[in-house]
This record gives sequence, C-alpha cells and structure tokens, in this order.
Amino acid sequence: MPGRPGASSADPSGDTPPTSGRTPNFAAVATAATTASPAPSPDRGPRLQKGVRALAIASAQLLLIAAALVAVGWVLGRLWPILLPVILGLLFATVLWPPTRLLRRLHFPPALAALVVLLGFFAVVAGLFSWIVPQVADQTGELADAATAGLQDVQEWVTGPPLNLGEDQIGQAVDQVIDSIQGNAQNIAGYALTGVSALGSGLLNLVLALVLAFFFIKDGPRWLPWLAAQTGPKVAPHVAALSYKTWSTLSEFIRQQALVGFVDAFFIGLGLWILDVPLVLPLAVLTFFGAFIPIIGAFVAGAFAVLIALVSNGWQTALIVLVIVLVVQQLEGNVLQPILQGRGLNLHAAVVILAVTAGGSLYGILGTFLGVPVAALIAVVYRYVRDELDGRTPEVADDGTRVQVTGDETGATVVRERVATPAPGPVADDAPDGDDDTPARPPA
Repeated sequence: MPGRPGASSADPSGDTPPTSGRTPNFAAVATAATTASPAPSPDRGPRLQKGVRALAIASAQLLLIAAALVAVGWVLGRLWPILLPVILGLLFATVLWPPTRLLRRLHFPPALAALVVLLGFFAVVAGLFSWIVPQVADQTGELADAATAGLQDVQEWVTGPPLNLGEDQIGQAVDQVIDSIQGNAQNIAGYALTGVSALGSGLLNLVLALVLAFFFIKDGPRWLPWLAAQTGPKVAPHVAALSYKTWSTLSEFIRQQALVGFVDAFFIGLGLWILDVPLVLPLAVLTFFGAFIPIIGAFVAGAFAVLIALVSNGWQTALIVLVIVLVVQQLEGNVLQPILQGRGLNLHAAVVILAVTAGGSLYGILGTFLGVPVAALIAVVYRYVRDELDGRTPEVADDGTRVQVTGDETGATVVRERVATPAPGPVADDAPDGDDDTPARPPA
C-alpha cells in the first residue's frame, strides 16, 4: 500500500508528531539545574568548626566522666573491706531500730535498749537454727536413701529401651567421672580452702557489722547532727536530707523483701506440707531469705524445693511443686510487687538483675545480697544531685517537710519544718528522729 507523502518508515501509521523545529539543549538544562542549588554559605566553615569543637568537648567530658567512674570504682574496691560491714550494719540497724525506739519511748536508756534488742535478735536467730538443724539432721538419712533409690531407677531406665545401654558402658562413664574428680583433687582442695577462708572473712564481717549496728541504734539520733556539724551550714541541709533518704530507702527495701519473702515462704511451705515433702521448714526459711536477693533468690529457692520433691517423692510431686512455685511467684510479681512498687526502690527489673549479677561476680553470695541495696543508694544520690541541678528542692521530703540541723559541734538538734503540701502516697515514718536525744552530742 503506498504511503502518504512525508511519512517515515519508522512510523507505519504515517502520523508524525509536531515539532518546534529546534533540538532541545540538554546541556543548558543541566547547567540550570546545577546553578539552581543554594550557594555555600560563608558561615559554613565556622559553623562546622564550632560543631566539631563542641563534639570534641563532649567527647572529652565523657572520657573524663568514665575515668572518674573508674577511679571511684577503684577507690571503692580498695575501701570495700571497710564499707562492707558498714552497709551490713546499716541493714541490721533498719531491722533493729523499731523495737529499740519503742524501748526508748518506754524510758529505757539508749545503751540498755540497744543491748536488749541485740540480745533478742541473737535469741531469735539461735532459736531458729536450733529448730531447723535437728529436722535437717533427722531427714538427711531419708533423703540419702531416696536419692540412692532414685539413682537405681535412673540406672534401670538407661539400661532399658530406648537407650539400651550396657553395664560396661555405665561403669566406664562412672570411672571417667571418678578419674576426673581425682585428677582435679588439687583444684577441689584449693576451692575448699578458699571457701573456708571466705567463710571466716564473712563471719568476721558479720560480727563487725553487728557491733556497728549496736552503736547505730544506740547513738542513732546523734549521728546526723554530729555529721551535719562537721560539714558546715551550707552543706548540712543536704547531708541531713540525703541521710534521711538513704535510711528510708534501706528501711523500705528490708520491709518489702521481708513481706515478699513471707508470702512466698508461707504459700510454698503450705504446698510442700500438703504434698508431704520433707524439709518443709528449712525450705520455707530458704525461700524467705531468698527473697532478699530479688529475682534470682526466688529462682534458686524454688529449684531447691523442686529438687527435694523429685528426690523424695518422685517426678509427679516435683511437677506439682514446680507449678506451685511458678503460681506463687507469678502472683507475687503481678499482684504484690505492683502494690509495693510505688513506695519501693523505683529500680527497673533490668537494673535489679544487673546489680545482683555484678554483686555476685565481684563479692560472691554476699554481693548478690548487697547488690540491690547499693544500687538503690546510688540511685538516691543520683536523683538528689539531678534534682538539685534542675533547680528543684530535693531536700524537701515527700511529706512536705524539710530536715533542719541546728547547733554546732558541741550540741546539735534535728528538727523538721513544713515547707510544702504533702505529696500523695505513703510516707516513711521510721527514720530516727532527734526528739529522743536533743540537744544531741557527737558520739564518742
């Protein structure tokens, strides 16, 4: 078919789009796009230098802070043998102060009140041990027999289907275990000596902590005025406020963990008693004291309960005990802890776990117990300094009062004055007040 005149072979329809008769200048378009971007500001160089300088200053400050933290950690590590009994003594004092205050209000002399309370504490601890140790001694033989029977059951199970292990294979495995123990006899002996040394050091620290606790509860209201008198009038209000916040934090930690431990010990012990698991009282006591090592202590105490049930009563009872432990811990974590959290240490669960882990890795079992209180005290100091830098008044307590220390080194008095409306929520009322011994003299 003949095409129309002017039609291109590349355009079979013969329709040629209209053109303007000019070829587009792409170079000009690119040049226009390039020249359309904003020109560099003459201030860009100085601004960049200022930003780099600010970044360098911030990095140097971070390095200085890190170096200061390392130095503080090194100093605290060197002073830890001194700080450890002091912290333990403060924890004991938070427990022993309420009955001591009661006796002092009944007109007991301070020294006599502290001595009576401390002797009563010793009597309670001795009575508890005298009650637990005979039960453990009486039922140890039964547990050993049950463990032997359990091992025989395990041996019968591994020699039967589906494992079908031979007697020679089992004997060879036992021989390997014995050889391994004999080969590491020196290491085991070294660990035993280290454990004995650590036990002796722990007992010495415990005795020293109890002695310090005696002086804390005997001269409790006198320590704060004396300390404030040494720091001067400008620092004294902050010393007083931090001391009261520290005392309230430690007291709240002891109260909370004691309540949590009692609830766990009661319900888990009740379940063990119903299931006729041996060593009910020792396991309940272990559960109670395990609560003072948050999260990890409850897990360890529950594992012991399940293990004893498995050895003595079989896997069915052990499974029931496991369910009881999990249910009690879930109720505690989801019902009891939220109620206590508002007046508690105000620490995140991750911080608690890290504090327990760090304390245990540095100072063993005692470190796991002290990790959370020490972390809480660090948090108290941090929040106080933060509020002070933000222009707030951290020296004002939640009840709207501020601690004032009046006097000098020869005699000082702790008084409270109301400066604000009380904040909503519970208020700690167990801090040692200066009304018992005012005007107070510095401790000898």
